Amino acid sequence: MNSQAYIGRFAPSPSGHLHLGSLVTALGSYLQAKAQQGKWRLRIDDIDPPRIMPGAIEHIQSALWVHGLKWDDEIVYQSDHSAEYESALQSLLANNKIYRCECTRAQIKAAGGRYAGTCRDKTSVSAPFSLRFKHTNPVSNLNDGYLGHITIDPSATNEDFIVKRKDGLYAYHLASVVDDIAMGVTEIVRGEDLLLPTACQWSLFHAFEAQPPKTMHLPLVAFKDGRKYSKQNNAPALDLTQPKQNLQHALGYLGIEITPQAAQMEVVPLLNWAITQWQQKSLPVSQPPLG
Repeated sequence: MNSQAYIGRFAPSPSGHLHLGSLVTALGSYLQAKAQQGKWRLRIDDIDPPRIMPGAIEHIQSALWVHGLKWDDEIVYQSDHSAEYESALQSLLANNKIYRCECTRAQIKAAGGRYAGTCRDKTSVSAPFSLRFKHTNPVSNLNDGYLGHITIDPSATNEDFIVKRKDGLYAYHLASVVDDIAMGVTEIVRGEDLLLPTACQWSLFHAFEAQPPKTMHLPLVAFKDGRKYSKQNNAPALDLTQPKQNLQHALGYLGIEITPQAAQMEVVPLLNWAITQWQQKSLPVSQPPLG
């Protein structure tokens, strides 16, 4: 193990209840942390109040708890960190790495869908405006713990992305990077649908002169028609009365075959057994679709 103590994290947004896809991601990050005798921390990414579902934060905690996924240390809430995000913005501003942008979504869509740096060199813009990161050294190549060396479309990774929205809310990329640095996260385990956000966030790590964590992007759980198993696609919430069955299902998606002996285990023994079985190379190339 690296001489630096391992710190992993699971960082759900409380826009809905946890579903099987969420459980697979949480379980994968938990197993990776515990297999290395590291910490597994929980962060609630609650920086977007309009998207928060009432009761979702409590459900997330309950769902993890009944599945034996007990986090280390106190829960981190992004809603508590506005001062830290503002300080980070001031640091970027002092280094000429952000600028004001008055462009609307409709204007960007009409221009092809990707922001072309329209406001980067403007001396003044009209309110309301967002703050964008001046992307001078985009990251297009990543070395992933599961996927290996991957290249992401440079035309997507070099876009000047938003770090503070027009409505005054801090953007996902900024909040995630600032918190990962503060938490000392050494590896991020999450779904492969977040490869592009990872590339963008790595540019922010470099802008803050911080070493990015290692990554492992897990295969996604999908419906039969290929759609991602997600809250946006109405994936059903986990049945919290069936934690053992849910864990067995999730372990199968992570390439861990349930033995007859393991099938009889309750939640905690099953998790302890799964830690001993966890190997990155056992992960499937792709996930079988759900019905």
